[in-house]
Amino acid sequence: MEEKNYPKSLINVEKELIINDLKKRYDIVVFNPDGSIHLIVECKAPKIPIKQNTFDQVARYNLALNATYLMVTNGLHHYYCQMDFDAERYHFLKDIPEYKLEK
Repeated sequence: MEEKNYPKSLINVEKELIINDLKKRYDIVVFNPDGSIHLIVECKAPKIPIKQNTFDQVARYNLALNATYLMVTNGLHHYYCQMDFDAERYHFLKDIPEYKLEK
């Protein structure tokens, strides 16, 4: 994230959120300066394979958080998605985009 210019001051780690009256905890989020969420990162242990249920998990979190980008990683494999809120789906990206301040 450092090489993509994500400001450390806008990164938040392991905070609780409520989804459907259940307490959940996200791993990492990156905020925009206006307080909206730019990126959610779901981290798994290296021995945990990333499967559809991992993407489903981060997508459920995003119902509450409305991030533009999603990232899933187990430290060995990294997957990046951009949300399409109109179509209610995400599109895979080759890489995480460089952080740019929205104007």
